[in-house]
Amino acid sequence: MNDTRTLTGDEVVEQVSALVEGVFGRLKPLLAAAESVLAEDPAAAALHRIRPQVTEALGGLIIGAGFVSAPQVLTDSELGFEWWTRSGDEPPSQLFISLDPGSENFLDYTRQSWFTVPRDTGRRHINGPYVDYLCTDEYTLTFTVPVLRGGSFAGVVGADVYVREFERAVRPRLRALGRGAALVNAQGRVIVSNSVRQPTGSLVREVDVPAWWSAGAEPEPGLRRCGDSPIMLVS
Repeated sequence: MNDTRTLTGDEVVEQVSALVEGVFGRLKPLLAAAESVLAEDPAAAALHRIRPQVTEALGGLIIGAGFVSAPQVLTDSELGFEWWTRSGDEPPSQLFISLDPGSENFLDYTRQSWFTVPRDTGRRHINGPYVDYLCTDEYTLTFTVPVLRGGSFAGVVGADVYVREFERAVRPRLRALGRGAALVNAQGRVIVSNSVRQPTGSLVREVDVPAWWSAGAEPEPGLRRCGDSPIMLVS
């Protein structure tokens, strides 16, 4: 039987927070494996040792996962990228990118916010929604956690989640609020809403979410942070 009761904002925040924590929880074994490999044998040639943890992270909401190294961390390569994806019931496949700065196809991931925010803050991060032109051409959320070696930043482990799958999981909860509501990122960009007037990627104009976020993101009427993540409920 479907639950048709009207939810409160606190209940929605709690449910979204649990969903987010579930994704980050799937990254814990991968984080441990990456830090272990870097401590024992910090070489690009050794990154294959974390593949079991990468592929185990795939599934459910997670359609891509892996490890991305900071520059000059690996002994045999300036950069390192071990990322795998899975679509439906297909077996996992490795994603390859150009790590040669001299190549016209070079992807300087050290400029991407999913990399720079964990590097600069030492905290986990959720990037998006953005269109992932590298992999899927779909709106995506990328969850990343800093990897440390000897106490210093050594890269990130991360997971990709389709916004459409995230939306499928949370939209019934938003609708159950009984009023207009949206989940947005720290820039006020809509991840998912219960209104056709606020599509994914649009900006919330009714409130100044970036200013509220910069001021500390303390709960106030109509604005609530979803746990320890840069996702807010605007209602």
